[in-house]
Amino acid sequence: MRIGTMLSMPGDPVGTSGLVERAVAAEQAGFDSVWLPQVGTVDALMALALAGGQTSSIELGTAVVPTYPRHPTAMAQQALTVQDATNNRLALGIGLSHKFFIEDSLGLDYSRPIPHTREYLTILNGLLDGEVVKHEGDEYQVQAQVGVAGATKPPVLVAALGPAMLRLCGRLADGTITWMGGIDFLRDAAIPTMSEAAAKAGRAAPRFVAMVPVLVAEDATTGSDTINETFKMYGQIPSYRATLDRGGASMPADVAVVGDQGAIEAGIDAYAQVGVTDFVAVIPRGASNAEATMELVAGCARDASGES
Repeated sequence: MRIGTMLSMPGDPVGTSGLVERAVAAEQAGFDSVWLPQVGTVDALMALALAGGQTSSIELGTAVVPTYPRHPTAMAQQALTVQDATNNRLALGIGLSHKFFIEDSLGLDYSRPIPHTREYLTILNGLLDGEVVKHEGDEYQVQAQVGVAGATKPPVLVAALGPAMLRLCGRLADGTITWMGGIDFLRDAAIPTMSEAAAKAGRAAPRFVAMVPVLVAEDATTGSDTINETFKMYGQIPSYRATLDRGGASMPADVAVVGDQGAIEAGIDAYAQVGVTDFVAVIPRGASNAEATMELVAGCARDASGES
């Protein structure tokens, strides 16, 4: 299992130069990947392109870029540009975002998420492969081709949480990125559902990228309280609330890895045992033990990759 870390989360005021510095530090520490969400601050793909110029081997992933605001031709063109700028190290994580943002904030229609995703992925995959895409659908009508010399198609990972979306993305995507999905959700729902759909479609086994809250704490209760306070809004957003419920979790700390060194190492290993291919540590940067947590998880990453 590969081990990465989030460069930032919503509410973090860091700018582009700070994100690049964090990516450089993560590569030097031994992480396999870094991930960045697309929220109301810097553009995630642009920031990762810049980080690519200061790093050499670490994977650079978006987790995730909302699909609705970016036409699939624009997404493909930008993704291939990032591939060109990073020597093909991008993992393109995309997703629907949320109804309150897409409709209330942007004024776009969120009423048909499954058809939207099906058509979006169909177009995006073709464009990333360099094909001339001619698509006449209910959501999109496209006749286009994009290409960047030397850029290869990045893995397309979709934030799929519900059963229908997991099945769809098993057929059309290279994997999924989950958040607020714990061991039970991944083992009993996400991994078998998507894996079965991919196998039926003749696709390679999907990547399962699990974003997981992580915090070193001498007292697990205190650490759990910090996790719940830091990430409390996710227990109220409908899609994440449903994901917590599907896994039998009531609070964000119920899907977190919290405790001393032994607990952190065991917790990360537990995700590997259920089939997670990429563990992404989401560390509360304002916590007193944030730096110690980063160092410990980086050590786990080095151990997993066989580095000293």
